[in-house]
Amino acid sequence: MPKEQLELLKKESQTLENNFREILSLIEQIDVLKALLRDMKDSSQNYSWASAGDALQEQDSPEVLDEEMSNLVHYVLKKLREDQVQMADYALKSAGASIIEEGTSESYKNNKAKLYWHGIGFLNYEMPPDTILQPDVHPGKCWAFAGSKGHILIKLARKIVPTAVTMEHISEKVSPSGNISSAPKEFSVYGITKKCDGEEIFLGQFAYNKTENTVQTFELQQEAPESLLCVKLKILSNWGHPKYTCLYRFRVHGLPSEET
Repeated sequence: MPKEQLELLKKESQTLENNFREILSLIEQIDVLKALLRDMKDSSQNYSWASAGDALQEQDSPEVLDEEMSNLVHYVLKKLREDQVQMADYALKSAGASIIEEGTSESYKNNKAKLYWHGIGFLNYEMPPDTILQPDVHPGKCWAFAGSKGHILIKLARKIVPTAVTMEHISEKVSPSGNISSAPKEFSVYGITKKCDGEEIFLGQFAYNKTENTVQTFELQQEAPESLLCVKLKILSNWGHPKYTCLYRFRVHGLPSEET
């Protein structure tokens, strides 16, 4: 194939991939909005629109209904925008954190995560490991590895003395499958000395409860003897999915070191 045609094909393939990713993102946002609307509908049905004295008159007023619904929408959006943790995340990609692939399990390979043209798979849209270092948590936007046990090595944005970690997953309400059996369950956290290739220091073992809040913070059980630049997350089990485990977001909190 001539070089010019090959370059054109690559360019068109990249454009198609970008468009497809945008479509996936829109689908994910629609799923989230549908779940929010269901919650809003349930809340509005149980909400008292007016005082007992003139309830019937107020319920018939479109202006009052519009105002109350507007207030409810603003409340939901406010809750969505709030950072429930209120602690700095040193595993945040946009702050400089990254994944060290040599110390990370291989991503789960799924033929369904490909686009096909005349029966030939040519475009892969599996999420990369650094997906777990980003704040936009939408259904399907997670990093998956095969089975129920895996690990991921994170280079933090800067050296810290770790004090806590936060695990986040979607709820069953917004899950397209209606369940979150691929969510992590038991996991442990280790600090890595030197330049991410030294001794592993055990910092704690925890369990993510899928029936509780989607964002769960755990205080570390062991104190690191020094400031660390790398943390390893080891998943020990999931909530029952036989093929893979899916991680949405993982945060690391701590006290920043004066060292650069």
